[in-house]
Amino acid sequence: MGGASQTDIFLTEVDSVAGQEVLAQHFPAGSGSPAVIIGPEVDLADLVSAAEAVDAVDSAVVTTVPLPGAPEGFPGEAPKVVDGLVQINAVLGVSADGDMGYQAIRDLRAAVIEVGDGSALVGGFTAINLDVQETAERDLALIIPIVLLVVFVVLALLLRALLAPLLLIATVVLSYLATLGIAELVFDHIFGWPPADPAVPLFGFVFLVALGIDYNIFLMTRVREESLRSGTRPGILTGLRVTGGVITSAGVVLAATFAALGVIPILFLAQIAFVVAFGVLLDTTVVRSLLVPALTYDIGRASWWPSRLARGDESSGRAKPATRWLG
Repeated sequence: MGGASQTDIFLTEVDSVAGQEVLAQHFPAGSGSPAVIIGPEVDLADLVSAAEAVDAVDSAVVTTVPLPGAPEGFPGEAPKVVDGLVQINAVLGVSADGDMGYQAIRDLRAAVIEVGDGSALVGGFTAINLDVQETAERDLALIIPIVLLVVFVVLALLLRALLAPLLLIATVVLSYLATLGIAELVFDHIFGWPPADPAVPLFGFVFLVALGIDYNIFLMTRVREESLRSGTRPGILTGLRVTGGVITSAGVVLAATFAALGVIPILFLAQIAFVVAFGVLLDTTVVRSLLVPALTYDIGRASWWPSRLARGDESSGRAKPATRWLG
């Protein structure tokens, strides 16, 4: 999940990528997108020295302005100072995007932070992409628990149980992880695509969890209604028979719709198209049609713990009267 470089996001040949490859062959690879260092004027010499000391930096050039009154044809130059700050363009000797460029920015930031009062900042195209990638990775670790917690609360209120929501969430997460595993194999060994951007797992999780929980709700609400009438295990069979065809048909249509994004020659969209389409098909044909009903059938009425439905009498194939559980 290191992220694809900007030259890898196109699945077809484009002039910009060809031009970048030619540039890298004859000039420093990062010439087109230098890292920009902004720091105090008093630390200018030290900042230049610190930048040039980084292995991946080919050169560090100070932004200058002509000196007033210099002879024509021989303009003197002085560092351009704005509000006591100067700008230094650090040209990278490696590709400005991708893992090598991102590591160069990390090294450059670590070097300039040691100069003066540590107020120098490193920006530019590569630094922005690095910050976006790290933010996406941090959001992935933050959003997933929040989404799962909200989903659990909604399911607990809807099904009036605690065990069934935990079971359903576990199947959704299992389906998502299985989809990521298959996607990694397909992207790497079949299509030969670069690693997925951190945004791909995040968007894939949001789509698949939202859709998977929708299908869970369709199935389990009907199962609960039938369980009130005839008991949990007969209710599962009836609910699956009634909703199974609808859920699978909806999943096929939705997967085909997302798969249409795969014709766009942009890496991110193609990866999202595969992840969502495959994940939806896996969820509707295997998880929702086989795994969830089978697990619920094996657990039986305990699935509805701690509601009164969990204490229903299934020995005769029927639960206690529905009026006992209302409210």
